[in-house]
Amino acid sequence: MQIKESPKTYDVCIVGSGAGGGMAAKTLAEAGATVALLEAGPMFDSAVGDMFKWPYQSPRRGAPTHRPFGEFDAAYGGWEIDGEPYTRAAGTQFDWFRSRMLGGRTNHFGRISLRFGPKDFKRKSVDGLGDDWPISYEDIKPYYDRIDKMIGVFGVNFDRSLGLDNEPDGFFLPPPTPRAYELMVKKNCDKLDIPVVPSRLSILTRPLGKRPACHYCSQCNRGCSTHSNFSSPSVLLPPALETGNVTLITNAMAREVLTDEEGLATGVSYVSKDDNMEYTIRAKTVVLAASACETARLMLNSKSSRYPNGLGNSSGMVGKYLMDSTGGDLAGIFPQMMDGIPYNEDGVGGMHMYMPWWIDNQKAKLDFPRGYHIEIWGGRNMPSYGFLGGIHNYNAKFGNRDGSQRPNGGGGYGAQLKDDYRRFYGAMVGFSGRGEPVALESNYCEIDPNVVDKWGIPVLRFNYEWSEHEILQAKHMQDTFEEIIETMGGKLLWNKAGADSNYGIHAPGRIIHEVGVARMGKDAKKAPVNEYCQSHDCKNLFVADGSSFVSMADKNPTWTILALSLRTSEYIIDQKKKGNI
Repeated sequence: MQIKESPKTYDVCIVGSGAGGGMAAKTLAEAGATVALLEAGPMFDSAVGDMFKWPYQSPRRGAPTHRPFGEFDAAYGGWEIDGEPYTRAAGTQFDWFRSRMLGGRTNHFGRISLRFGPKDFKRKSVDGLGDDWPISYEDIKPYYDRIDKMIGVFGVNFDRSLGLDNEPDGFFLPPPTPRAYELMVKKNCDKLDIPVVPSRLSILTRPLGKRPACHYCSQCNRGCSTHSNFSSPSVLLPPALETGNVTLITNAMAREVLTDEEGLATGVSYVSKDDNMEYTIRAKTVVLAASACETARLMLNSKSSRYPNGLGNSSGMVGKYLMDSTGGDLAGIFPQMMDGIPYNEDGVGGMHMYMPWWIDNQKAKLDFPRGYHIEIWGGRNMPSYGFLGGIHNYNAKFGNRDGSQRPNGGGGYGAQLKDDYRRFYGAMVGFSGRGEPVALESNYCEIDPNVVDKWGIPVLRFNYEWSEHEILQAKHMQDTFEEIIETMGGKLLWNKAGADSNYGIHAPGRIIHEVGVARMGKDAKKAPVNEYCQSHDCKNLFVADGSSFVSMADKNPTWTILALSLRTSEYIIDQKKKGNI
């Protein structure tokens, strides 16, 4: 195959344009560096997305689509992509989500923007499991502070009396007004001593810079047409591109990081999806922000005589300690909300209130080591195609209006169906737990020696199993959700998951929070990168996504990826000025 080499040598080549790559591109370009930014997917700007379309504009009328979250969702990609396979070791399961588009997953994530707390950086010191990070909350706090102000996040600093000492303060925009069902949840959770507090989402409730405040259409997952919520293409990449220092190359599937005889990175080779030709970009520094597992894949595929086990992998730890958040769900239907009076429930495309982890595991003598937060969903959002789907599964729970019993499944059309819609719409509230797993070396990804993708690039093979820690945590989620629903006077919408299904815990990878495959550490024999996300083996190679995580807190990872990327990028600038790289 003919390889086309770029005649220009850039200061930095960044692989990936999501949260980590976008922040690195902005920071480095504004400092004057010339940047080649490679993205495996096409261009995307949410300003011309599907935010304002009506459900009836779906050409498939709600039938399954090529997108994993629906017709209008701003996610190009999914757990399965034609021509981009991955494999699993026998007896294990991991589902790998990839978002192939400018900005990656930042276009459709839930905008839940939580800082890791002080305990999250020293979990081994707290409960003896896993490892502590080589940095503390105090090291990263200044970067969280700057990101709050740069991007915008609504929320409040919590009252100290709540005891939420692992939920740090921040710089918040005013939160939106709680919805009726959220206030009902809070009223009843107060009886159970479970705190329900304003959520923290990176959606503007006040104008910030050139970006207007949210107009409360609640369709954030489609990508924001006014750029009021956070995504890399709407917030980070415009200022980066305005510097004139960034060369953006889309549809560029990175193959490997190139190195010289001294072991230094010299650039990146990639296959263009536009013409299937192979190209090389020369650069003085390489930053991998391709998403954690894609970054590990690149490092493991970058083999040479100097790096026979992959670039930056003398420790043998690249791919190891793979983590994803735990997840479980349960929902209830509430008689006091049936036949509800229509009212204004405007708001953002996500929860206005949530429940941070509220228990000290050790003091409460729980049988699992780490916590979870609870996301609340329900209410009277704009009906979409397929809304109240499965109504035949629960409309019999409350009988007919005259008090007589009715069979399951009745009223699937006509006047009875319309009456059921009016009766049950807005009467359901659901709860989703998102919890912390324990990092295990036995959970990992590696190169499958027998499978390549459509461009001939070796693919990943996953080895992952939940341990008893996560399964017992999922049981606690189910028990808690049931207790809340019953306290609220509701009935379960479906049966609570039991031991036969590991208490309903989602398969690893399904929460799309995978991190930790190139963890940071001060000991080069135990960790691929140092506390600045710099390779121990190759000093001009850095990672700027979730791959450097030592543990995965019960918080969504985006805010920490952004903070680490900002910190790493400024470290690169400093080291460059000192002539160290």
